[in-house]
Amino acid sequence: MERIVIGRKDKADLPLFKLVDIPVKIDTGAYTSSIHCDQIDKKTIDGKEILEVVFFSMNKEVAPTFQFDTFSEKRVRSSTGEMESRYIIQGNIELFGKVFKTPFSLSKRMKMKYPVLLGRKLLNRKFVVDSAKTNLSCLKKLTAVYIR
Repeated sequence: MERIVIGRKDKADLPLFKLVDIPVKIDTGAYTSSIHCDQIDKKTIDGKEILEVVFFSMNKEVAPTFQFDTFSEKRVRSSTGEMESRYIIQGNIELFGKVFKTPFSLSKRMKMKYPVLLGRKLLNRKFVVDSAKTNLSCLKKLTAVYIR
């Protein structure tokens, strides 16, 4: 499989989470991709553990609540270098007109510029990072819409 050149930042769609044109930062230092959530609650419903998640809203609208019955918990190193426990869910991301399945760690990134970080687990064997470039997937998407 030929690798796709991706820049240091871009915009992507996360179809399962109903998020479109979300700013993403490529983070080759992170193993797992990460997504900002406004709310993360673990509940027991009918004897089964459920993770209720409210992802961020880019335009300050009320974001929908998503429920996950499949998730895990993992200790990860935060951007400040401290170990913390995070929930991991499966999601997908659309870049360059292709949808990639990938795990996301859930975190509160409200103070960060980018609500989504893309880590090595997604990038490996699919992408080559060119840190001098930006928005390559977004530009391809805009070009495809313009040509139609």
